[in-house]
Formats: sequence, structure tokens, C-alpha cells
Amino acid sequence: MSSKNPISLRNKLHNIIYEADTPIGKLFDVVLLILILVSVILVMLESVASIDTHYHEFLYFGEWVITIFFTIEYILRIITVKKPSSYIFSFYGIIDLLSTIPLYLSFILAGSNALLAVRAFRLLRVFRILKITRYLGEANKLNKALQDSKPKIFVFLFAVLILSIIAGTIMYLIEGEASGFVSIPISVYWCIVTLTTVGFGDIAPVTPLGQFIAAIIMIMGYGIIAVPTGIVSAEYASKKTTTIEDPNYVHVNTQSCQNCNATKHNDNAEFCHKCGTALHEKELLN
Repeated sequence: MSSKNPISLRNKLHNIIYEADTPIGKLFDVVLLILILVSVILVMLESVASIDTHYHEFLYFGEWVITIFFTIEYILRIITVKKPSSYIFSFYGIIDLLSTIPLYLSFILAGSNALLAVRAFRLLRVFRILKITRYLGEANKLNKALQDSKPKIFVFLFAVLILSIIAGTIMYLIEGEASGFVSIPISVYWCIVTLTTVGFGDIAPVTPLGQFIAAIIMIMGYGIIAVPTGIVSAEYASKKTTTIEDPNYVHVNTQSCQNCNATKHNDNAEFCHKCGTALHEKELLN
């Protein structure tokens, strides 16, 4: 019985740290997210001179407490997988390392603790922790709609580019350098800015004809904004909601293989789709 305890404990730690399908696993990751937010806020406050002057010691102490917690977490993530390299060289593994070492580097490199802001990238875990993955089915529909809309949008953008070149050239000939249209590229830039209704105001037509053309371009801009939206909306509306039997169905569990650290398993999977290792049994957490 005692020989099974280390394995059982390792599995429990792995499920808590890497997965969010259990209450304790979700609690761990929510606490982790809160600490990440607090850490980012501390770094931001430290950059404000007036605040850092009065609360430097408190901010510095808070950063060290969070860094020590992240260090322990990083070590646990390494020792709870059978192939540590699968985590260390993964996207999240690199982000976790970069979010942990800056404060240690501050002993060698001055100002490196500012790199602690990279911890904001760890907030990407919110998609797994808060079970936003259950909405990935709709996200998959949107992605498919965008993919199917690419040819139409490309043709539309190409037409807009041609229109901008023609209109920019005309404005260059009408307004000239006196109005700020010093070259055709600058005039095309003005046309694009006007079509997108941004209107920086650094260049403006002064002649009646130029202002008339500018007014037409601005009105066209509102219509141009609506076109790609309509294209994507039409494609999105044509997509059907997938079911679990559909090969495009997006599974919403957070199971992680303890051997190779692979994720994105089917909801009813018993073995890892990458290495074939049996996935953890949830009763280990009971």
C-alpha cells in the first residue's frame, strides 16, 4: 500500500496543477490567476514614481512572495510529468519560466524585474480554468466562417486597394503639395485613412473639388466597413452547430496526459491520443 502512495500523490498533484475538471483543480488555477493579476498590478504600480517612492518595500516584498509561489509551482509542474521536457519546452512551459526568472535576474541585471509583466501571458490559462472551452464549438464555427470568407474578403480588400490608389492619385493631381498631398503614396495614405473613417487630420483638402471627392470617399467608407461584416455574418449563419458525433465537434475537458503532457483529448477518452498512455483516473482525487 505504501508503494502506491508516491504514485497516487504524483497523480493527484498532476490533476490539480494541470487540469480544471475537478473542484480542487479549478480552485488551484483560479488562485493562480488571481496571483498573476496581482503580480501584474504590482509591476504596474512600481512603474509609477509617486507610488513606488512611498510603497517600494511593500511592492518589492509582494513580488517576491508571488515569485516564490510561481517557482514552487514551476518545479511541481516539472516533477509531476514523466517527460519533463514535454512541459519545459511547451508554450506554457516557456511562459511560466519567463514569468519566474526576472526577479532572480534582478540581482545580476538592473531593471530586469520589469519583465515580470510577461506574467500577463499566463492569463491565457483562463480559457481552460473558467471552462470557456465549452464555447469553443461556437468559436470553431466562427473560425470556419472566417476561413470560408477569405476569398471574398480578399477580393473585396483588393478592390478597396485599387480604389484607394485611384482616388489618392486624383487627389494628388487636384490638391497638390500646397495642401499636403506631396506625393501619390501620401495621397493614397490619406485616402485609406479617410475610407476607414479614422481621419487623423494631418492632411485635408482645401479646394472645393477636393472636398467634394473627400465627402464621397467618407460616405463610401461607412459602406465599406459593413461589407466584410456582412460576408462573415452570412457565412457564420450558414454553419450548423456540431454534435459530439461530428468530427468537427470540440471537446471541452481539460485532461492532460501525465506522460507526454498532451491535451485536447476526447471527452470519453481513456488513453492519450499522442502516446497511448492511460489517462488519470479521477477517483485518485477522492
